[in-house]
Formats: sequence, structure tokens, C-alpha cells
Amino acid sequence: MSPAIITELEQLLQQLHTYLPEHDEAIVRRAYEFAARAHEGQTRQSGGPFLQHPLAVAGILTFLKLDGTAIVAGLLHDTLEDTLATREELEREFGSDVARLVEGVTKIGQIPFKTYEEKQAENFRKMVLSMADDIRVVFIKLADRLHNMRTLEHLSESKQKQIAQETLEIYAPLANRLGMSWMKQELEDLCFRYLKPDAYAMLKLRVAKRDEERQEYVASVIQMAREALTAAGLPGEVQGRPKHLYSIYQKMERQGISFEEVYDLAAIRIITDTKMNCYAILGLIHSLWPPVHGRFKDYIAMPRANLYQSLHTTVIGPQGEHVEFQIRTEEMHRVAEYGVAAHWRYKEQQSRVTERDEKIFSWLRQFVEWHKDLSDNRQFMDSVKRDLFHLDVFHDVIFAFTPKGEVKELPMGSTPVDFAYAIHTEIGDHCLGAKVNGKLVPLRYRLSSGDTVEILTSPSQVPHKEWLKFVRTSRARTKIKHWLKVEEQKRSLELGRRLLEREFRRHGLPSAQLLKGPHLEEMAKTGGYETADELIRMVGYGRVSALQVVNRLVMPDQSDQKAGGLERELVSKKKGSSKAAKDVGAIKVKGGREMLMQLSRCCNPVPGDRIIGYITRGRGLTIHAIGCPNLEALDYDKARLVEVEWDSQVEGTHPVKVSILAIDRPGVLANVSSAISSAQANISRAEITTREDQKAVLDFVIEVSDTYQLDRALQAVRRVEGVITAKRVRGWHEF
Repeated sequence: MSPAIITELEQLLQQLHTYLPEHDEAIVRRAYEFAARAHEGQTRQSGGPFLQHPLAVAGILTFLKLDGTAIVAGLLHDTLEDTLATREELEREFGSDVARLVEGVTKIGQIPFKTYEEKQAENFRKMVLSMADDIRVVFIKLADRLHNMRTLEHLSESKQKQIAQETLEIYAPLANRLGMSWMKQELEDLCFRYLKPDAYAMLKLRVAKRDEERQEYVASVIQMAREALTAAGLPGEVQGRPKHLYSIYQKMERQGISFEEVYDLAAIRIITDTKMNCYAILGLIHSLWPPVHGRFKDYIAMPRANLYQSLHTTVIGPQGEHVEFQIRTEEMHRVAEYGVAAHWRYKEQQSRVTERDEKIFSWLRQFVEWHKDLSDNRQFMDSVKRDLFHLDVFHDVIFAFTPKGEVKELPMGSTPVDFAYAIHTEIGDHCLGAKVNGKLVPLRYRLSSGDTVEILTSPSQVPHKEWLKFVRTSRARTKIKHWLKVEEQKRSLELGRRLLEREFRRHGLPSAQLLKGPHLEEMAKTGGYETADELIRMVGYGRVSALQVVNRLVMPDQSDQKAGGLERELVSKKKGSSKAAKDVGAIKVKGGREMLMQLSRCCNPVPGDRIIGYITRGRGLTIHAIGCPNLEALDYDKARLVEVEWDSQVEGTHPVKVSILAIDRPGVLANVSSAISSAQANISRAEITTREDQKAVLDFVIEVSDTYQLDRALQAVRRVEGVITAKRVRGWHEF
């Protein structure tokens, strides 16, 4: 074992002893020895021994002054993921608490994921669930991420950017949400360094140069504040606080200003003994220099959700420059620096949660509750990021009150609907209206700090998709989308049943028997659906046509021998079946020549289109629609043109892409699909894209026999309420 690592261990034990003198250091040494054996021979990307990392993580946890159990778990946090150690070993050696914490921070392994985003979402979902059970999980995870960011220079550039982006989107806001401001700032500056290295280097140089120039000015303001405190007999420690680089960069980007226009590069902090003296010092500062209108925040009277308390004010200081002051007590400063972690430092029994802790950590359970209904990984991560970010900067929050005086912290621009969901899901779902300060207001009304909000409800009221246009909170958005999704599933199931019943009747098949029998269930499972209801919902959504289901029931694939007798019986009842034409099965070459043929992808002709053949070297005869722009654009040899025509004796279908622009509202997809089916056209593929202007683009590939059937299908679609345009698309590829 290298002397440097042994020294780090002794420093770790010494730091732990400063705030937990009674803690048994023997268990920490045992954890260190266990980790050393487990990670023996492993190295980091820097080439140093891997053991440096868990030691550094444990060191960060001692800086946070966490309990001994967390320190031991920090030393062991990578053993389950990167070594042959098992949870049973950890539990036997160090107890169930340590084993549970280590398992909580261990990434999900042995599970194949299709994308990095899917893996990221599942790992973060696991961490969220674990930290709701024990907050120390997230402290260890953040310490792990902080040390990884501090040593990121040893990875490849692509890996650096990937990890930095994830840290900036998730872990820095999470540290802020937990009130750990110093960690949030360090993580952001490190991310800034790797994501925008040129901007980081330039800004760092310019800030250092400006600091030299402003040092004398800031020192003079600090001295004036100290003298004023002494003269007034008010206790207080006055200190300068430079702003971190990323916050300066954000301000420049957000306000569109140059570096020279950023005036408040440093803030002055005053730490006093009591809450009363905080307000007294505020009055004193305002008597020395006039305050800037709209730049005062009282986070003592109304603490932020992450427990932060302080008075913020910006004044016009000497020489007319803006100076920001933060005024707080020593206890408030401790919480501002360490956040939620400060409440775990001196707890003797970590397994027991006091009433005060219960209130402090209630947001964790809410956080899990808000996101548990989101099964889609991308939607889950978007919702989590939005929820973490919405309280990321101080001026972006408001405080509104219930009629009983309970305060709700919300992002700026929140509405009565956001407020209703902040109280309870049932209140939000049935929110009919609101009174703000005693006056009726619309649901899209923007609340302000200090508003008293009374929510009016009705059992018959339900969430509307329109609400998604104006709500601001992740909770409201998640709950509205969940309700709409459940209702859409119900409607789609009902519509799917109706479409199938109609198609079964049209083919003379027993609809009740098929819908309730085992054959539809078998067909659903062979098609990759869990239940028959899921398949029926897909019919209602328009992703599967009713005709497809009927054809699949009466004409199962030759390889599928599991179908029951009813299917074979139904085949005999079917009078005929349409054969899907191959690309060239319905085309005749004039003169009777036998040639290799294929339909052109640039215009996708179907029977009814006037066509021409063009001999392509090495590919035979390519069939184009007459007037095809691609063919006309070619400097082609007219001698290679061949007259062709559709063979009316060959029955079959051809794929055609159609594009539909419609108003984005519930049911439009199902109605469009039904209209296409009414023209007896089969949908083989579908892709739906929603636009910011509340419009939806529905792209389908449908199987038609000729242009007449295509026109009938388009006319039926154009009659659907909400459809704006419906047209054929020439020249398409698989999507």
C-alpha cells in the first residue's frame, strides 16, 4: 500500500474525529482494508490505484460531517459494482445499514439497455427511490460524482462532455435542491470547463483581472460596513463572496450582455447571531446606501424548499456601483453551505426520523410520487430535470398561501392549477376555478408572491389538455399527462372494439366470439402485445388497422401452426383474399419483353398513375410516374425509355405515403385511422409528430389497390373534424 494512500486514510480518520470523537475508528479501518482487498490491482484512468477514489469520496463525506455509517459506505461504495464482493458479505461485515447504502448507490448492472439515455434514466430512477428511503444515498452519490468531475481530465473528450452534460442537467441541480450551494457551484464550474473550454478559460482570465482591479473597492465597502456595525453596536462578521464563473456566464447569456456590463461580480455576506439582528443590519445597510427597487428577497420569513434562509438586497454603493448583500445567522449559514446534510450531522440514531426531519425530507417522497407514473424513460428524465431546475435560481420562485396560511413555493409564472396540484392530486384534477386575494381569476392567471389562493373544485371537472399550455410545475404537468393518458387508453379501447366489431361484421365473422375468445389473445401475443386489450387499443389509436387484424386472424402465417380450429374454419368462410402485389407483379412491358423491373422510390407509382419504364444499368427497368421530377431532371438517353402499362388482370395492393396535418387533440388519430379503414385501405406504418403550434403531422404508409381507392381514403380523411390538409407524398423511404 502506497504511503500517500495511508496518509489519506489517517487524514480521513482525523477529520472524522473532529466532529465525531466517540466514533469507533476500527470499523472505518476495516472498511478501508476490505475496499483495498476488493479493488486490489484495479487502477483509475489516471494510472493511480483505484483506492484513491473511494478514499476521496469518504473525505468529501467527512467535509459534509456525515455520520460514521455513511463514511464506511463511502469507502465501500464501488465494491458491489466493480468487484466480486456481494451484499451478503457487506451485511455480514458491516451491518445492514451499510449494505443498503452501498446497494443504493450501485448502478444497475447485468441489464442490456438499448440506449445510453435508457440506462441513465433507470440508474437515476433507482437512486431516487433509494434516497427517498435514506437521504445518505444521494450524499454518497454526489460525493462520487464530485470526485469524478475533479479528475475528469483523464478521460476522452467525448466522455468528458457526456459526463459533464449529465452532471450539469441532473447532479448540480440536485445538489442545489438539497441546499448544498458550494457543491452545486463547484460542479457547475467544472461542467463549464469541459463543455465550453474556450469560454471558461477566457472568463476565468477576465474575472481574475477584474478582481485585482475591484479588490480595493470591495475592501473599502467591507470596511465601511464593519465600521457601521460597530457604531450601531450590532455583531456581525463581514466577508466578500466572489461569484462562481458559471453564474457569471449564465447572466451574460440570459441578459445578452458583455462581461464589462456585469457589475455584481462579488457579493458581501454578513453573518450575525440572531434573526432579529439580521433585520436590524438590513435596515442599517439601507440607511448607508439606497436599495435597488425589486432586488430585495426575504428568505428568512419564507425559507426556500431546500431550507435556505437569508436576506438578499442589492444597493447602490459608493461610486454608484451595485453591491449585493446577503445577511444571515451562523445557523442559516451552516444550512446554506451544507443544506439538508447539516440536519444529519449529529443524529445519534439514523434509523429513527424525528418530526422535524419528517417535515424537512417530505419533498423527497413527493419527488418520487410525482414521477412514479412516468414509465417512458425520456419523459421521466425530462420531468425530473424540469423539476430540479425550476427552483435553481433564487429570483425564479414565488410564495403563495392557502386560506389557512400554509405557504406553497412555486416557480415564477405558476397558475392556480399548479397551486391546486401542489396541495393534492385530487384538488388539481377537479380544479374548476380559483379566487386570488378574494377575487375570481381564470385558471391561466399568473400568481405573485404573497397571493392567497382559494381553489374551487367540482366532482365533474377533469383535467384538460389545454392546461399543459400554461402550467409551470413538473407535478402538475406529470399528473395532467397521466390522467389524459389513462383516459385516452379508455377511449382507444372502446373505439378499437367498435372498429373491430364493424370490420368483423363486414366480413361476416362472429364479432362477439372473436373479441372474447382466445384467438385474439394468441394473435396479440405473437404480435408482441401483452394482452388482447393492448392490441385493441392500438387499433383505436390507429397504429394497427382493423383490416390488418381480420386478415391476420383469417390468414395466419404458414409458420404459425398454433392457431385453433376456429381460424381454419373462418378461412373456409372467407370468399377471397387480396394478395399484396409485388413491385412489378401488376406491370406489363409493351412488346412482351421479359425484363427485371422495380418501382421507382422517387415517385412510388400505383395503378391509375400514368407510367414509363427507364432502363437503368445493372438494375433493369425502373418504373416511374410520367412527370416524375427526378426522371425529368436526368440527362437521360431517350432510347432507354420503355413503354409500360398496368396489368388490370393482376390484383394486389401498393404502399403509398400520405401526410395529414391536423389539430393536436385527443381522438384525432383514432378518427383519421377509422376514416382510412372506411376506404378499405390498410395502414402498414404510422408516425406522428406534434408541433409547438398545437398541430400534429400524421404520416401513414397505406396499402391501396389504385389511385381511385387512394382518393377515396384521402377524401374520407379530409372530412374528419380537426383535419386541415391530407395529401399523398411522392418519394419516400421507410420510417
